[in-house]
Amino acid sequence: MTTKITIIYDNPTDTDAFEKGFVDSKQLDLARALPGLQRLESSKVWPKEDGSPTPAHRLVDLYFADYDAASAAVATPAAGELFPTIFGIATGGVRIVFADVEES
Repeated sequence: MTTKITIIYDNPTDTDAFEKGFVDSKQLDLARALPGLQRLESSKVWPKEDGSPTPAHRLVDLYFADYDAASAAVATPAAGELFPTIFGIATGGVRIVFADVEES
């Protein structure tokens, strides 16, 4: 079953600095180097119409053939280059989850 790793960036303390760091870190290029990666999606959470804080700021989804492929990818040198960039810009917090994709 397809497995995705989702990186959920909570609202940063400084949005402009976060976005600059996201681009400057070349995080998506580093993610593309993960072995077995089949698809990558990056998305930014829409602002809420009432102006209240969003539940998160940005999401990155990394798709793999199955759980074993995803697990193997995060144990590689490529992941060793990627993960410090994730934690380095996550001033508001970050969550990383593995999920079974039920439909694609």
